Amino acid sequence: MRLAGHTLGTPNHTVPQAIRLFRAAGLDAAEVIYQDGYTSGLPQGDRRAAMEALRAAEDEGLPIIGLTPYTTAINALDESEWRGGVDEFRGAIETAHLFGADRVRVYAGSWHPGDADHAGRWARLREALQTLAPEAEQAGVRLCVENHFGTMTQTAAQTAALVREVAHPAVRVLYDQANLTFTHDETFEEAFAVQGDLVGHVHVKDLVFTDPNAAFHATETARVDASERAVRSRVVGTGVLPWPQILAALLRHGYDDLLSIEYEYRWHPQDLPTPEDGFRESAAALRGMLTDLAEMENAR
Repeated sequence: MRLAGHTLGTPNHTVPQAIRLFRAAGLDAAEVIYQDGYTSGLPQGDRRAAMEALRAAEDEGLPIIGLTPYTTAINALDESEWRGGVDEFRGAIETAHLFGADRVRVYAGSWHPGDADHAGRWARLREALQTLAPEAEQAGVRLCVENHFGTMTQTAAQTAALVREVAHPAVRVLYDQANLTFTHDETFEEAFAVQGDLVGHVHVKDLVFTDPNAAFHATETARVDASERAVRSRVVGTGVLPWPQILAALLRHGYDDLLSIEYEYRWHPQDLPTPEDGFRESAAALRGMLTDLAEMENAR
């Protein structure tokens, strides 16, 4: 498996600076946020910024392997809003193709307690992905639907159901066990049981609970507000996530691809060491786990 740095963890760095940081931390690739107004992201449709990032990636020998949009309008009931969300994803697919990146993160629309017409919004979400999937496939890109709160696929079961309904090889699951853990949804064993054969990308992060018994609640989609948090972010390997067992399960299910370290420094810098230290420590921990797994396999 190769390790990527995610620019969520570098909010004070430009994308070229983040790429250089990832190389210095011993990483193999970069996953880059595709969003206006974020220092360590690519503005939507800005080809000059994209080319600058591509040159930095080529100079460092560290490829950009994926993009992370924050678009949620692909389950909108309003036609113009829905079409705007689909077009935003088209821009992300085109930019990923420019980089030679083969994956784009997908938020499965927006969904929060109290929202209405689940069936209607689910149908629009499915339609959006069925519209975009052939375009993504032609560009050599897969659309990876994340296990993520505030969307229609908070749980592994919901994510798997959507991907199976879309029924296109260019639409896969973005597996994020940390998200499933802090929302008190599936354990990693339960997650693999329902979506293990659908994984197309993986986010890696770690956490500890401040109150393991607190019910999960979030009014936002991209992050959990400070007043609603019952966890603290941690460097990979120092929290409650059983990453050695999760990595072993990924390999058993045939996933031997990229692991993207989604270091949450953008949202929770008070919890974490600097990005320079955090990415280096996370990478070292993951490489150690992978080495141990390889040695165990060779000893059999």
